[in-house]
Amino acid sequence: MDLSKIKMVVSDMDGTLLNSDHEVSDRFFKLFTALKKRDILFIAASGRQYDSIVHKLAPIKDEILVIAENGALVKDKEKELLVTPIQHHLKSSLLSKIDNIEGAHAMICGKYNAYFDKKSVPFLEQLKEYYASYEIHDNFNTVTDEIIKIAVYHNTSAEDYIYPAMKDLEGQIRVKVSGIHWVDLNHTNANKGFALEKIQNRFDISPDETLVFGDYNNDLEMLGRAKYSFAMDNAHQNVLEAANYKTTSNDDFGVERILEKLLNS
Repeated sequence: MDLSKIKMVVSDMDGTLLNSDHEVSDRFFKLFTALKKRDILFIAASGRQYDSIVHKLAPIKDEILVIAENGALVKDKEKELLVTPIQHHLKSSLLSKIDNIEGAHAMICGKYNAYFDKKSVPFLEQLKEYYASYEIHDNFNTVTDEIIKIAVYHNTSAEDYIYPAMKDLEGQIRVKVSGIHWVDLNHTNANKGFALEKIQNRFDISPDETLVFGDYNNDLEMLGRAKYSFAMDNAHQNVLEAANYKTTSNDDFGVERILEKLLNS
């Protein structure tokens, strides 16, 4: 494995760069400084909202690119490079379908704000980890923001209880299991791989010069955009099968270990 030609590093956040306490290690920030000296571009790619991502990466937020909301929003500092909203006419039917799933809680995600309804208030402490900027509405009819994602939370298993009820919509909307408790609904063109391709084209960086880390199904498309695609040891089986390489878990510095190899290459 020759990492000496790498020009771009892309990492998912939850289950990947973040440990189980949702923290970024000091070890990573030191490695980032070394990556920057080598002119290697770093991209944070997450299902999280933009504000939540840059909060986690506050010390370097002005030195990185961000793929937020599974690729529906891409920003280079304050400059928007890509926005892919959900078609407006789908909003009501999606929310109605979610409302009929027992134990499901919908979050509407605008570019810079998330919206919860009263039904989700009991889970607010869990949800606040992923949404730094949010409002609570009596119902979603009062939300007028442009919607780039609908996230659906289930306290037990999103893959077992939400995905089976929503998968028939694939084709109209992108349905992705993005974590143990989450299914994300995006525009069919909104995914991390599509967003990464746009960035690669913008900076003239090829898949052979790209290193990607991921752990869940919403990472699959971006893993396909890199020769050096790494699955975390804690990754979903689909990711373990799709990635070209494997690293240790997010609690065992899986990202940092590979970055150290990159910097020593």
